[in-house]
Amino acid sequence: MSTEPRINDRIRVPEVRLVGPSGEQVGIVPLAKALELAQEYDLDLVEVAATARPPVCKLMDYGKFKYESAMKAREARKNQAHTVIKEMKLRPKIDPHDYDTKKGHVVRFLKQGDKVKITIMFRGREQSRPELGFRLLQRLADDVQDLGFVESAPKQDGRNMIMVLGPHKKKTEAMAEARAAADARKAERLGRGPAADQADDVDDDADEVVEVEETEAVEEADDAGTAEVEQPAEAAQDA
Repeated sequence: MSTEPRINDRIRVPEVRLVGPSGEQVGIVPLAKALELAQEYDLDLVEVAATARPPVCKLMDYGKFKYESAMKAREARKNQAHTVIKEMKLRPKIDPHDYDTKKGHVVRFLKQGDKVKITIMFRGREQSRPELGFRLLQRLADDVQDLGFVESAPKQDGRNMIMVLGPHKKKTEAMAEARAAADARKAERLGRGPAADQADDVDDDADEVVEVEETEAVEEADDAGTAEVEQPAEAAQDA
């Protein structure tokens, strides 16, 4: 069912309560008179309250009204912040290099204002040493305490141990900072040549913050702990 209001000849009632183009109350008039006034002002007769008795109609430029409404909705979506949960998976005996790599992902997620679910995966005899996973989670929480806090304490979940980190920075603040940084880069490029613009375009692609409303998981590619970022097919690739 269409949510568009009825306009002009689509209005099918004998009389309407008419509101003028400046919001003034004209009163209850026959539909024919209202349509005549709309033509006189070169405006549209728009039904704004169909359930009223009689229906309330207003004289307006409907095309301009639709455009302004769409722009307001677009701006509202631009400033909307979605709660996103990223996931990072680690092994209890991860080597230092892989740990630093995965910690870097966690730092980036927290800077973007996203929550991070940390999963320690136990295999074989590792299941009898849950303290290894607990110590690793505590170490990670201490390493990123300037950016995030432990929202959900470590707990065992089958063969896995899970902890959730929450960001100190709100999502809206992170988005505003990202936009400000992008604007600063564009302003800086204005004073430089096309070659610099082309080089910065590559940097912009790498720095772009991608919004997703589903959980993004960083899976472990092999026992060495190589990180891969998996995203839903319809979501943009995280650069």
